[in-house]
Parts: sequence; structure tokens; C-alpha cells
Amino acid sequence: MTAQSVTIVEVGPRDGFQMEKAFIPTDLKVRVVDLLSEAGLRSIEATSFVSPKVVPQMSDAAEVMSRITRRAGTIYKALVPNLRGAQAALDSGADAVELVIVASESFNRRNVGLSVDESIVACEEIAAAAQGAERPLEVVIGCSFGCPIEGLVPEEQVERVAQAVSAFGISRLSLADSIGSGNPAQVTRLVSRIRATLPTMPLSLHLHNTRGLGLANVLAGFQAGVDTFDAGLGGLGGCPVFPGATGNVATEDIVNLFEEMGIPTGVDLEKVREASRLVQQFLGRPLPSYILRVGTARELFARAELARVS
Repeated sequence: MTAQSVTIVEVGPRDGFQMEKAFIPTDLKVRVVDLLSEAGLRSIEATSFVSPKVVPQMSDAAEVMSRITRRAGTIYKALVPNLRGAQAALDSGADAVELVIVASESFNRRNVGLSVDESIVACEEIAAAAQGAERPLEVVIGCSFGCPIEGLVPEEQVERVAQAVSAFGISRLSLADSIGSGNPAQVTRLVSRIRATLPTMPLSLHLHNTRGLGLANVLAGFQAGVDTFDAGLGGLGGCPVFPGATGNVATEDIVNLFEEMGIPTGVDLEKVREASRLVQQFLGRPLPSYILRVGTARELFARAELARVS
């Protein structure tokens, strides 16, 4: 059964920006988050409280959180790698914290220096801190559809992690195609499996577009009953250990997909494009969003009409 509306979670200011080598000025980060808020996005991953030695791009996390204009009804989230990062995020006023546990042992150790089981233990501690601050914790299961080190990740491993963290009172579980290796059949199968195991757990998808299957995977997830999807403005992002991996499904593209299908998102597409153009101008290269580059069907038809009468 498909949903009647969808929620788009903007992750570009974290997942997208962290991949950029040039430091994005704090003023620009704040302006982008504010534009995304004005666009009506109800959940924005604004930054990440990681070690600045590991990810220098996120060294201004606390400043970003303190300077953004909070829009009523919008959740401003922060990604955290551990309890220390979670406490810093909570102290900064993050409305929610988000933890990634990678389903594959090799990648999880490379990502945070812990085994999967050790990350599950850490998750319980972070959940307790979040609950103490009366803030929700969301958990992302990274590499749910494939790992750049181990290859295909068994579905039972993803299910095991999902079951374990669900016991900690988390507010949402996200299945991530971290390298863009998934396909629609995989998405349908894994979503159905997790739904059967955890029928009351709110579920979302975090999908990348490395092989051009991002929107197809979004549609497969939607048809399987998922109503919440991560996206990155302009299609920013990637994977640091997988050469050739591209960014998240572009926010413009996924909003346009659903709106053209008659499924409301509540997102002002032009405001998102305004934010993407600012980032594109700073980076000095075209961003991969199709709608940013080509436009909507209505805009295409308007140009065709103009050409016909001129």
C-alpha cells in the first residue's frame, strides 16, 4: 500500500557538504539551511558533530546550529558518531540526533573503529542521552544494500541490526544505500522484510544515485509503503571509500518526481533550486540534479511553446 503524501528529509548540508574538499563558508552553510527551511522541508540534517580532525568541513557545526533561523514545524537534525558527539549536538540545540551503524563489519570498523555489536552498545548509550534530553534518536543502517569492501550485505544482517536498535526507543530507522549499489527489487525485498519484522517502526530510505537507479529505488520504496526519503540539494554527496560513487538522490529530482505524480511533498521547488545554485556557484561546477539543469516538464513545455510561436 502506498502513502498519500511523502516527507523529504534534506541531508545535503551534512552528507553533501562533508564530501567537499574546499571549506564551505559558515555564512553560506547557514544561508543554504535557511533557504531549505523556507522551501518547506520539514526535516533538515543541518550538520555533523564529528571530530574536526577527521572531517574539517564540519568544524563549524555548533556555529551553524546557533545561527540558522529555526522555522516552526521543522526538525533540525545533527549526525553524531558517538556519545561525545551526541552530547555536543544536544547541547547545540539539535532537535534530533542521528547515528549511523554500518551493516558490514569491515566498513563499520573503518568508519568509526568499532565492530557492529560495539556500535549497537554505543547506540544504547546515545539513546539514553537523547531520551534524557527529551530529543529523538534516529538510526541509519549504512550499506544496507551493499558494501564497497564486502560486497552484497546479507539481508539477515540488516534485519539483526534493525531489531537490536529498535529496542532502544529510537524514533525512526533508515535503510541506506550508501554507495548506490541497490536496485528496485532489492529495495522492495528489504523494505518488506523490515516491515514484517518491525511493523510499527517508522521507516525511511537514504538512497544514492551512483548507477542512475536512485529515483527508481525511491519509487520502489514508495510502492512498498515508505513515505520518508532522504535527499541532497543538487545531488551533492558521495562515498569516501568507493571511487566513482555519486551523491544522494537530488532533492529537486525527488520533489519533482512526486509532485508530477500528484503526490504532495509540501516543498517549494524553486527555493531548493535557489539554494542549489548558491552552492553550485561557490563550488564552480555543475551539480548533477536533472531538474536543476533541465527543469520541470512544465518548464520544458513552456520553452517548446515559446519556440513554436517565435
